[in-house]
Amino acid sequence: MDTRFEHIRDWIFDLDNCLYPASTGLFALIDERMTAYIERLLGCGAEEAHRVQKHHFHTHGTTLAGLMKEHAVDPHDFLEDVHDVPLDRVKGDDRLARLLPRLPGRRFVFTNGDAVYARRVLHAIGVHEHFDDLHDIHASSYRAKPDPHGYELLCERFGIDPAHALLADDMARNLVPAKALGMTTVWVDNGSERGDDGYDAAIIDHRITDVADWLECILEAQP
Repeated sequence: MDTRFEHIRDWIFDLDNCLYPASTGLFALIDERMTAYIERLLGCGAEEAHRVQKHHFHTHGTTLAGLMKEHAVDPHDFLEDVHDVPLDRVKGDDRLARLLPRLPGRRFVFTNGDAVYARRVLHAIGVHEHFDDLHDIHASSYRAKPDPHGYELLCERFGIDPAHALLADDMARNLVPAKALGMTTVWVDNGSERGDDGYDAAIIDHRITDVADWLECILEAQP
């Protein structure tokens, strides 16, 4: 094991555009369903719905957070609808499936999506059995990353000591609360939309472009 990570006991990974490449384009399908949902909700055209969607995303951190705050949207209804997408774009990743179980300690998924969708994606990648558990938007009391509350709930729920935990995420801003708690931070800089928002070298411990490549590198010393 790379000695820089010998202290890590809990390995925490974001899901979308992190455990699979941003180039997969899966989130574009979810984005389309969000626009369609807002069209129905507000009775407006696609252009206005897209504008509202992006307004909420950039103002509140997630589209859902804005819709809940400004339109009293039921999060269960919204998440079930927008995540009802085919996963044929997500390919199995045998290398990731081989490397993840070699990490010493526990492995978690921390996502702004919901658990049902997250488990579908993990199955599609072929890594579902290599995670101890996942922490979704419901478990974060609908306070999406980078709201610090979700990180605190995550640590409390699973008894995670931030000083011995690592978070890998494709959104730089989502690493800010993790760093503040004392976690080791890994930015997966792979082309996600506004992935560099909130970038600050002081809160990024490691910058990578592909999770499997990085795991192979830090684990290459293991038998």
